[in-house]
Amino acid sequence: MKRSFPRPIPGMAALFAVVLMTTATAQENNQPPEGFASLFNGENLDGWTGGTTRDPRQIAAMPADEREAHGAKLQEAIGEHWRVEGGALISDGQGPHLVTTRGYGNFELWVDYMLKANGDSGVYLRDTPQVQIWDPSNVQAHRHGSDKGSGGLWNNKTHARFPTEVADRPIGEWNRMYIQMVGQYVTVKLNGMTVVENVVMENFFERSLPVFKAGTIHLQTHGSETRFRNVFIREIPDPEADQLLADARGGEDGFESLFNGEDLTGWIGATENYEVVNGAVRCKAGHGGNLLTKDMYGDFIVRLEFKLPPGGNNGLAIRTPGPDVDAAYAGIELQVLDDTAEKFAELAEYQYHGSAYGLAPAARGYLRPVGQWNFQEVRVQGDQVQVVLNGFTILDTNLTEALNKRIDGRDHPGASRTEGHFGFCGHNDPVEFRTIRIKSLGPGE
Repeated sequence: MKRSFPRPIPGMAALFAVVLMTTATAQENNQPPEGFASLFNGENLDGWTGGTTRDPRQIAAMPADEREAHGAKLQEAIGEHWRVEGGALISDGQGPHLVTTRGYGNFELWVDYMLKANGDSGVYLRDTPQVQIWDPSNVQAHRHGSDKGSGGLWNNKTHARFPTEVADRPIGEWNRMYIQMVGQYVTVKLNGMTVVENVVMENFFERSLPVFKAGTIHLQTHGSETRFRNVFIREIPDPEADQLLADARGGEDGFESLFNGEDLTGWIGATENYEVVNGAVRCKAGHGGNLLTKDMYGDFIVRLEFKLPPGGNNGLAIRTPGPDVDAAYAGIELQVLDDTAEKFAELAEYQYHGSAYGLAPAARGYLRPVGQWNFQEVRVQGDQVQVVLNGFTILDTNLTEALNKRIDGRDHPGASRTEGHFGFCGHNDPVEFRTIRIKSLGPGE
């Protein structure tokens, strides 16, 4: 009998609905509604700096004096091409973008904008281009997709790049745009109409990696006068973000809980080396071994939260034949690791968090700070294994292809297994897990 998994945050769906309703009645005159902060005070350019379409990693890698000179030049150019008039930010279409002086991770953003005829602009999210803003009636730009309307993720190549419908108001009128960004997922409401819903925003600068975990917001200049006002932001706390991510990835239907929050009923293996503390399963310090589900699984999705101590090391056992084996080779081990620890600075690339140990490396840089809860989803279907950490796809690998490469030079018989236990591979550190739930997948799901 399947057990329904209790939603991590009771009432969050209702709260989110309230938030969405408020987007239709945002306060005017650059005064933020409750829970939001204003990025523009309606009077001057305080809180903004200059920027361009340039990989922020390149700027961060500049020597300090060169980076300072680069910023000063952009700041000077802002005064030449941006002004405040009548409570609106006005760009003449030239010069640098207007960029927030700090970065943001998960957030809701509201911004009103007005274009002139044939206008073209956009909003960069976490330094990444862009939520497109343009004039749908500009016939010359129809070849680029302007007839499809504003709000799309125009620089996407794999995922949807255009909005689902045209929601723009006539040129010369103010438009209201609402943007939600959680992990790699973006939702856009334009003038009250949802035109993009939980679409993956791609990394413009390096397509093989997810979009940046955090970054600044740009108001783009792109050759024509654009006006902005009522620029408000609300940072989304992690528990709310985790619920939104679960919803974006299909909701909780079909999932059953693997852990009752009280004891290790339903688990086998190294039960004496794990303990239950404050509703979480924790590996005892100085102990280890495989803690596995009693049941076996073939194709499935598992969702859970985990928390790493400094230098913490554990793993997720996938399709493991039993407790008394090396899960990394008899099955598959997906690393759970503090990538920031100095002692792990020189590991092989396939040993960092999210990697299929010895088989395929995961993208790095998407863990939350040590001591905070992370939300992770693992999808195992046939030969394909996908790891989504805090809303970012850090691993999406084919086991047969990975097995043929054998990047650690060893045999991996477990990579060919089609069924086994799920669980944790303790490595002597008090790593914690909670809200553990699983959904078996049938053919074609």
